[in-house]
Amino acid sequence: MTLDEAQGYVLLSTLALPLVTAGVLVLIPGTARLAIRWLSLIVGAVLLGLSVYIFVAYQAEGDIFQMRHRWAWVENVSFLEENGISLYLGVDGISSLMALLTGVVGFAAVLVSWKLDYRPKDFFILFWVLIAGVYGTFFSLDLFFFFFFYELAVVPLYLLIGVWGSTRKEYGAMKLTMMLVGGSVLMWIGIFAVVSEAGLGTFSLPDLWQAGEEGVLGTNFQYIFFPFFAVGCGVLAGLWPFHTWSPDGHMSAPTAVSMVHAGVLMKLGAFGIIRLGIQLMPEGAEFWMPALVVLGTIGAVYGAVGALTQRDFKLISGYSSVSHMGYVLLGLGTLSAIGLTGASLQMFSHGVMTALVFLLIGALYDQAHTRDLKDFSGIAKVMPLWVVAYVIAGLANVGLPGLSGFTAEFHIFVAAFQTYPVFGAFAILAAALAAGYMLRMFAIVFFGPLNPRWQDLRDMNPLEMMGALLLIASIVIMGVWWSLFTDRLAETVLNLPGVS
Repeated sequence: MTLDEAQGYVLLSTLALPLVTAGVLVLIPGTARLAIRWLSLIVGAVLLGLSVYIFVAYQAEGDIFQMRHRWAWVENVSFLEENGISLYLGVDGISSLMALLTGVVGFAAVLVSWKLDYRPKDFFILFWVLIAGVYGTFFSLDLFFFFFFYELAVVPLYLLIGVWGSTRKEYGAMKLTMMLVGGSVLMWIGIFAVVSEAGLGTFSLPDLWQAGEEGVLGTNFQYIFFPFFAVGCGVLAGLWPFHTWSPDGHMSAPTAVSMVHAGVLMKLGAFGIIRLGIQLMPEGAEFWMPALVVLGTIGAVYGAVGALTQRDFKLISGYSSVSHMGYVLLGLGTLSAIGLTGASLQMFSHGVMTALVFLLIGALYDQAHTRDLKDFSGIAKVMPLWVVAYVIAGLANVGLPGLSGFTAEFHIFVAAFQTYPVFGAFAILAAALAAGYMLRMFAIVFFGPLNPRWQDLRDMNPLEMMGALLLIASIVIMGVWWSLFTDRLAETVLNLPGVS
């Protein structure tokens, strides 16, 4: 067995572990709450370790796709040939980075869920199914299983928000589900159109990518069906004007789900645009990417303006997520190596930064039971560690040098000014607006005289602190050690079709 084959079992283990955990939790009595929590904590730590290994073990100078594992499922029947449908796993530079993001945010989410009292067994069963879907999407090199795991990651959100959420949780869960299912329908139509047009009798993505590059998927076909993938995946990525589910979903979700939802799940949409759009339909991408640049820039500015006008902590972060995902879409739309690199870095940066923000909001809301900025003043006097962590997240949000936000946005802005300078200028405006809503929040909530109502607030508990430190470390490492990330992305990005 070669090293690459052995590492393929690492991918399989990373995918299988959360599914097995969900199955084990089904067998554990719901009253055994301590066992449920410890099992989830241990599994989260193991997945974090596996994710770090996948990222570190990925060889920047090796083959683009590494750690491959293939298990044939359906082949040599009906229209399916030898490589019909397979559980085909592998990672490139982008997906290895996304695996690391999933491990970091997933473990932090488990830490803050330790204090969950209402039906923790059911919560963690759904949570681990969702995490398995995320890993499966990032690892899949088979189009059928890509879609299967994509849906597996999205479907549990309805119950996780509808049962364990707050405020308008039923509305938020239903709106989110309906819009994401609508996007999935577009993807499903595009998938069958591609498989039928290619005529290869396989769902293998490498085979279909080659067909797209060799012109088997005709130019007109790509022009017609590229939007099915761009919009279908873009809904989950917060693509304007299909973003409206996002602030409502974030506002209603429990803390851990908000962290995973904004930190990881929205990245599945952008990742899908790369896998199913740019790689599968390079001519369609070249034709339609200017439209994605326009919509991404509108989303960046619109999200920043929306955040500037909100008073609810979670709504501010929800609109901020729309804005930052607009940067990702802008980077993808440039179809340049530096733009794609910046978009990938932004997916990781926004993931850890927004997960940290939602962790901190949850820590405050659990005590105060309100998220209205106007209700707070001077809480730096009673929650100093909380405030320090929030300031770090906020400064990463606005792109302070030395933190991850600057690393990502620098690449995106350079690419935008090289290709679409007018839209690059609007992206800079969105960054300036981000500074406005973050500094406004700092001034209102953190400083000034302490509101006597909050004199008994406590700082973060040890588990929340551990999760916050993990996320802060990720923000700082990307901010000061660029090459650790860019070296792993370089060959992958340069080998994407149509990228210059």
